[in-house]
Amino acid sequence: DVQLQASGGGLVQFGGSLTLSCRASGFTFDDYAIGWFRQAPGKKREGVSCINKSGGSTWFRDSVRGRFTISRDNAKNSVYLQMNSLKPEDTAVYYCAADVHNLCLRATMPTDVYYDYWGQGTQVTVSS
Repeated sequence: DVQLQASGGGLVQFGGSLTLSCRASGFTFDDYAIGWFRQAPGKKREGVSCINKSGGSTWFRDSVRGRFTISRDNAKNSVYLQMNSLKPEDTAVYYCAADVHNLCLRATMPTDVYYDYWGQGTQVTVSS
């Protein structure tokens, strides 16, 4: 079975840090770009960051650039989202997703319709 397991969420204070992990199984991980999305209550899901299949290209939305980093370890079928200097507006459920088209570029991240597999989400709550 195809699975993407997101983990690492939790409650953190303003300015704190969290590292989210996304572990994949059931498909050839090296062939997929991975994206992180988030959805806050009452808001649309939005792309946060992505990394292409080789790890050589990454993208961040403006509001997190400089605070978040993304990396992948293909040997462990895993992608990591390091989140620093967290703000209350980062509060959301975070999802990882896999894209076989490998469309993650430095200038853009594909919208959620291009992603083939989705994880179940992990809650991140930042208190002020």
